[in-house]
Amino acid sequence: MSRFSNLEFGDQSEQAGGFRQGLRDDNHYMKMAVQGLENGDFKMALKHYSRVLEYNPDVVGAWLGQVRMLVELKEYQGAGMWADKALERFPNAPDLLAAKAVTLARSGEADSALAFSDASIEAGGGSAYVWMARGDVLLACREKEQASRFCFEKAVSIEADDWVVPWLISRIYRIYKKFALAMNPIRRAVELQAGHGILWLQLGYCQQDLGLFNAAGQSFTQARELIPENIEIIQALLDHSQMSWWQGIHRRLTRFLTT
Repeated sequence: MSRFSNLEFGDQSEQAGGFRQGLRDDNHYMKMAVQGLENGDFKMALKHYSRVLEYNPDVVGAWLGQVRMLVELKEYQGAGMWADKALERFPNAPDLLAAKAVTLARSGEADSALAFSDASIEAGGGSAYVWMARGDVLLACREKEQASRFCFEKAVSIEADDWVVPWLISRIYRIYKKFALAMNPIRRAVELQAGHGILWLQLGYCQQDLGLFNAAGQSFTQARELIPENIEIIQALLDHSQMSWWQGIHRRLTRFLTT
């Protein structure tokens, strides 16, 4: 059974178990979805957003969450499909219009993406996500980097104490290979929530992108100390070790050839 059919119909055995326990409802699964997102476990968050809709299909945030998690997983076609389904039910929801814009932008349809982003703002969208999505779309349009920075700054100002917003903005910048620009938002996120390993992982990626290998190694190590069992962090450390080894070989070879 495909991921998308699972999203629509869910795991009936788990659902039955939830009814027996009498403790699992849409609020329970929404909390689990948010926890998955904040842990960088987008597959788990996706699963729980779909559970929310099994209990209550009128939760706009769960429809939005499904689309956003599919985008984070780079499943843009599926994200677009679920955005369309959501918009059939909530045609004027600003955040859903913004999410549809992102699916189009990531699929290379910049003009259509911009139209949906415009619509999200015209529909009264003033959330951090609407502005974060617009920044994403403007990066896809190229030659609009300055405008995208304004949108991201506005998103951060709306949720000034929320570390998730700058973390996700840093992830967006890396998608578009704007490595230097990805540094400031992730640094802000770390300042807001220094005890969260997934942020140190992102910081390490950004440092590695810029050739700051020693700093990246320290960030990956800090991430693992905070989340020892995280597979992505373990892999990042292994990859970094290999890259550092090759960097050392390259430096020694360069010194040999220039002496």
